[in-house]
Amino acid sequence: MSAVLQPQQEFVPMGEGDLEAVIEIEQRIYAFPWTLGNFSDSLRAGYSCWVGRSGEGLLGYAVMMLAAGEAHLLNLTIDSAFHRRGHGSRLLRHLIGGARDNGAHILFLEVRPSNGTGLELYARHGFRQIGVRRDYYPAEGGRENALVLALEF
Repeated sequence: MSAVLQPQQEFVPMGEGDLEAVIEIEQRIYAFPWTLGNFSDSLRAGYSCWVGRSGEGLLGYAVMMLAAGEAHLLNLTIDSAFHRRGHGSRLLRHLIGGARDNGAHILFLEVRPSNGTGLELYARHGFRQIGVRRDYYPAEGGRENALVLALEF
């Protein structure tokens, strides 16, 4: 019998020094990426901003806003070189734990209907669709709706 060893993964608060690597991933993955200003503003606002690292480097990152017993996941991204290895699930579990620890009773997020990988991830973790935001995201040739998902604790 053989076992596949996963690299050690740690989550640490995102800092200004991480932003160059975060932006590189963001621009490589998304047609309409967040800007450096979006991430800098999130840090300055005191949002819950995290990076996931292993011996292989920066695996991904996340930004979550916490307020009034609620949490809103604004960005969760795993570098495409590390997809389908469980890193997204581990980062999402970390965020869910942080939201609970900070008194949130529900975690909201928006996701593109075309993001099948994200939809699968969120469904595995118990998120359910509670609404649709029409024409929420920029898209090639127009706009794309957002599915609003929620996980109640």
